[in-house]
Amino acid sequence: MDETTRGNVWVFIEQEAGSVANVSLELVCKGRELADRLGVRLEAVLLGNGVSGICDSLFSYGCDKVILCEDPALEPFTVLPFAKIIMRLIQERHPNILLFGATFKGRELAPRVASEKLAGLTADCTDLKIDDFEDKRNNKSYTDKLMQIRPAFGGNIIATIVNTWDDPQMVTVRPGVMKLGTPDPNRHGEIERIQANLDPTDLVIQVIERVRADKEVDLQAAQIIVAGGYGVGSKENFSLIRDLAQAIGGEVGASRAAVDAGWIDHDHQIGQTGVTVRPRLYIACGISGAIQHRAGMAESKKIIAINTDPGAPIFSCAHYGIVGDLNVVIPQMIKAFKAKH
Repeated sequence: MDETTRGNVWVFIEQEAGSVANVSLELVCKGRELADRLGVRLEAVLLGNGVSGICDSLFSYGCDKVILCEDPALEPFTVLPFAKIIMRLIQERHPNILLFGATFKGRELAPRVASEKLAGLTADCTDLKIDDFEDKRNNKSYTDKLMQIRPAFGGNIIATIVNTWDDPQMVTVRPGVMKLGTPDPNRHGEIERIQANLDPTDLVIQVIERVRADKEVDLQAAQIIVAGGYGVGSKENFSLIRDLAQAIGGEVGASRAAVDAGWIDHDHQIGQTGVTVRPRLYIACGISGAIQHRAGMAESKKIIAINTDPGAPIFSCAHYGIVGDLNVVIPQMIKAFKAKH
């Protein structure tokens, strides 16, 4: 498809009670990069009720246009009306790329839309790029396709997936993996209001009751994280991780092995099956550093690793490595920090 007929880049905007999800803003920033590379517009699809106040924020992060649909039937979120509206928009406007967050809503909505459209969908991407692709099997060449990059085979390889099905090229992207740019409050865009045009069959799912519980910790916002792995040894020994985090004003993270062992709640899990973080300081204690964990913390500005095994993979991405027993090293770190404060 040449540039004169190529569709725009779309981002589905996830919001709750008029507050936009961070992953959607991250996708707007990445979408801006992709749209500039393709020479097309970046458009946001915003569905809800009383959500027009979000538009200015979307413009500031890079959107050229917001396709806005407000209707009382769109709150709270249920998948059928959202899927119908998005599907109708796709059929009318033929976007080239459509980005969703890999959240509960995105993971429910994106596959339903892709299935109806018979479009490809790659889940849990960790990077997106534009490049040419040559299909040697079918002797076909494609220009400016979306390279959909994600871990595969349990995180042991990084796969690059290309969708040669009908547009849009659809992906879900995990929160925290795309960098959030700096908003420009002077940037403005266009708002296009559309009607929901729903019928009773779209509203057969009714939300009877909503029970919400806040997360124990917001690791994605943390600037300092002290994370413990299976090498900590026990649930009781995890108090060392908490003590160090408290001493230096950080949050407590964990590897999947520590969470699976029942030593700490899943909200603290960092990695491919947890959250992705980019703190100023990341201290990995007793974490071997499998690729699944490194995928969630390798972008930290400074990484300190403590491990008894000098060959542990975590040292390959650490800026500073301490080979030693964390039961000895952590108390010494706490003592040294308190002596200077």
